[in-house]
Amino acid sequence: MAWAALAMSGLPARALAAVPATPEIIPLWPSAPPGEENRNFAIQTVERSTVPDSHDRLISSIAHPTLTVYRPAAPDGSALLIIPGGAYTFEAFDIEGVAPAALFAAHGITAFILTYRLPAEGWKKRSDVPLQDAQRAMRIIRARGPRDFGLDPARVGAMGFSAGGHLAGSLATRFANETYAPIDETDAYDPRPSFAALLYPVITMLKPFVHEASRVKLLGPVASPAMRAAYSVERAVTPSTPPTFLCTATDDPDVAIDNTLMMFAILRTAKVATEMHMFQHGGHGFGLGVPTDPVSAWPELFLRWGASHGYFRSAL
Repeated sequence: MAWAALAMSGLPARALAAVPATPEIIPLWPSAPPGEENRNFAIQTVERSTVPDSHDRLISSIAHPTLTVYRPAAPDGSALLIIPGGAYTFEAFDIEGVAPAALFAAHGITAFILTYRLPAEGWKKRSDVPLQDAQRAMRIIRARGPRDFGLDPARVGAMGFSAGGHLAGSLATRFANETYAPIDETDAYDPRPSFAALLYPVITMLKPFVHEASRVKLLGPVASPAMRAAYSVERAVTPSTPPTFLCTATDDPDVAIDNTLMMFAILRTAKVATEMHMFQHGGHGFGLGVPTDPVSAWPELFLRWGASHGYFRSAL
């Protein structure tokens, strides 16, 4: 389950200090997104939290995708592109965006929350729209990172939750696909993440383990077997896929844990460095997890994994 109010009240004071009073917003595109000229609808927000001074927002109708920046007090030169999920129907901005961004910024990692266009909201090339935004986001971070944020371009990762995990996984495996024509010098930068972290991810678009709600939004009501295969992350893994951290809960009622299991097996077959953590309890959409539950250990496990690979300065 998604834990309302966790985005703020469940964070330690160190992480809360990383929440900017006025968020720094970077537009992804200098004008209209690729292939679109006149899409200009208002963003929609649904607030699920009933706790004062806490947010659990679901956002949709994103005409102008952005990056929201969380700068650490003591940056270590690493960065995370954080991609919230929501079955490609909405984006869980706080639980799967703000909360992890604040936590990892408190550990020296510059965090960038991606708000990306949702494929079923009338866009051309609907199935490629989220990946267009993710590729552009990674290129912006690499282009501006050294100058504006003190980042090492070799230590920039992507983290995604649920359908955001599908998008992060697509970025990690299909980074070389030309999903849009270059528009400026930023598009010369490499969109391949240095590493990836996929939390309770949607991976496959193929039966029997597909999350059909995500598949319908991404590919449309009718999708051929070939199209389903083309957008299945596990089918795109190669030895060039970056090292990948995986985490899920065995009692996930929404996305079959076989998505994570098959991704782990295929990464190992491709000899890609990977680590998987599977918790007994947590359900789906647990975000950072409730502090009293074992699943809440995953951020520390991720930090230790990243530090062991040299991506982060320290795990603590």
